[in-house]
Amino acid sequence: MKLKILIVDDHWVVREGLKLVLETNDSYEVVGEAGEGVTAITLIEELQPDVILMDLYMPQMSGLETMKALKEKQNDTPVIILTTYNEDDLMIQGLSLGAKGYLLKDTSRENLFRTIESALRGETLLQPEITARVFAKTSEKEVKSELHEDTSILTEKEKNILQFVAQGFRSKDIALDMGISERTVKAHLTNIYNKLGVDSRSEAVAVSLERGILHL
Repeated sequence: MKLKILIVDDHWVVREGLKLVLETNDSYEVVGEAGEGVTAITLIEELQPDVILMDLYMPQMSGLETMKALKEKQNDTPVIILTTYNEDDLMIQGLSLGAKGYLLKDTSRENLFRTIESALRGETLLQPEITARVFAKTSEKEVKSELHEDTSILTEKEKNILQFVAQGFRSKDIALDMGISERTVKAHLTNIYNKLGVDSRSEAVAVSLERGILHL
């Protein structure tokens, strides 16, 4: 059975381009498209897609407003944000709403498929160029007071794992590179979340960069 993709973007050219790329992969099927959030929510309820590719700037209901509405409806369909170079603040807000990835609209076919696959696994994947931009912006925000600039809060192994995460590696790939089991990697990630007071990979990277624990 093919995985169902919904494209939400107010630019027809972008939607058509994404459809053409996705149709080159037999695993995916574009089941619908919308040009704004109101229509998107209706289609999401009707079509029940496996992944949503969501633009941020749209008329009537923006991408962030759509994500908030989905959260209120307790709809946890993975959302991958489509972005351009002038949307850093909005991307950070999208991250807090649970976005599973950020894609530049001129991204490569390989990055598109890799991000979708990560989202389907429940993981958050950030392209390196987006990681640098988004987390540079987070340094301007107020950080969690309990961390007290403590760069030793994580063990060396936890820092190494987080470095891999920041580069977009999957748990399976991290385990293979470090010579440990995937289960051990996930256990370390849980410890990292608890120490940093976060709930996701992307938040862990953000906080670590803010505190100087991690460097890109």
